[in-house]
Amino acid sequence: MAEQQLLDQSVIERLAQDVLAERRRSRRWSIFFRSVAVVLAVLFLIAVFALGGFGQKVCLDRCTAMVRVDGEIEERGRASASNVISGLRQAFEYPQVKGVIVAINSPGGSPVQAGQIYDELRRLRAKYPDKPAVAVVQDMAASGGYYIAAGADRIYVDKASIVGSIGVIMQGFGFAGAIDKLGIERRVITSGERKGFLDPFRPLEPADETHIRSILDEVHGQFVKAVRDGRGAKLKESPELFTGLVWTGARAIELGLADELGSVDSVAREVIKAEEVVDFTLEESLPDRVARRLGTTIARHISLELRTPALR
Repeated sequence: MAEQQLLDQSVIERLAQDVLAERRRSRRWSIFFRSVAVVLAVLFLIAVFALGGFGQKVCLDRCTAMVRVDGEIEERGRASASNVISGLRQAFEYPQVKGVIVAINSPGGSPVQAGQIYDELRRLRAKYPDKPAVAVVQDMAASGGYYIAAGADRIYVDKASIVGSIGVIMQGFGFAGAIDKLGIERRVITSGERKGFLDPFRPLEPADETHIRSILDEVHGQFVKAVRDGRGAKLKESPELFTGLVWTGARAIELGLADELGSVDSVAREVIKAEEVVDFTLEESLPDRVARRLGTTIARHISLELRTPALR
């Protein structure tokens, strides 16, 4: 009897040890698989951020391509010429794309960046004549935003969109006398008689203002020519057309600055006849977004350098 009890106890102890060992093995494998899952998730996120997003949707049949011009048009922004032109080229080259919509929501920005997008849009229109390229104005296509829109076949707006602002601006501040009151000595050494022109700590010289105004007038003339070339006979001549004023979308149609009312969806469905809209906008990577936002914040707060003319 005692021997039987000892045998039973031994069996129980062995079973308990086996159960404990199995649990340890199970726990180790669980930790291993969880670690692998975490590593794969981290690698996946790194890859997603490095590529700037989850990628574009694929157009399997007939579709309308959309390229967004969103925000200020600047070299390091989302609406830079490099980003927008890359998206436009991909959209036009995609075989299943039946037409391209440039969706604009921008107050303007760099005339250089806007001009490059305008030129490329017209070039692509000529290269792919069977693919209509239209601009759809969302909240705003002002100044540089309208510059780009003028390069499209047609311009569609909402009745309350803000359209126009065909002008050029260069702005800054004058601090003449301010540093004297603070007891600060300004030291500027230049080689070149006019190198320090428009120094914000000196009074504005008439010759400097005349020179800058001539530059602004020249850029404005380029802007006006681009609008006339793009809109042609659709423009209704008005003395206020190129003064920098803005209008609602409804009034813009009356002035010939836009063609009809429409949205991205309605234009894709009724004009291009391809209801599926695929976004071909080139997205920034996470490092680029962080660098741009940090750089923009620092520049806006501490920069007193000469600013280039802007279409705003």
